[in-house]
Amino acid sequence: MRKYLLVVDRNKAEKLTRFANFFIDRLVISVFFLALGFTASLLYNLANIDFLLKIVYKMSEINRFLDILITSLIYFMYTFLIEYFTKGRSIGKYITGTKVICIDGTEPTFNDYLVRNISRIVPFDTFSFLGENGWHDKWSETRVINIKNYQAEIQAKSEIEDLGKKEIA
Repeated sequence: MRKYLLVVDRNKAEKLTRFANFFIDRLVISVFFLALGFTASLLYNLANIDFLLKIVYKMSEINRFLDILITSLIYFMYTFLIEYFTKGRSIGKYITGTKVICIDGTEPTFNDYLVRNISRIVPFDTFSFLGENGWHDKWSETRVINIKNYQAEIQAKSEIEDLGKKEIA
């Protein structure tokens, strides 16, 4: 278990890649809201169905605090669900070739993903990844790694260990 700690740390995603993940995932959420508005308008214009348009209209009239709260909740649900069901990858992470794993190299559990994503609610957590590790990484004991580099190093380690076993036998 502990033998992967150094491998995980050596293959952490770079800060620019982490920023790209954040940017892409925020863009996905923005496109979702844009698509919701477009769909509401289309339904109203083509079929005179206005229930979705009323919801979108009501959303545009809410106060700033409620807007931030709802948007944060939707972002939380997006990141939590997509990371959980794709085993550590959001759309941004798919594009950049990164993945979330535990610091010991194991697959995060439901609780790890939950802690990781609840931690994102802390103000300024977004900027915490500019340090050594982001707060949501530190508190959930997870890391975002470059998948190809990580798997290549694990494969090399495994081959070296197997080579030693063959020599002994």
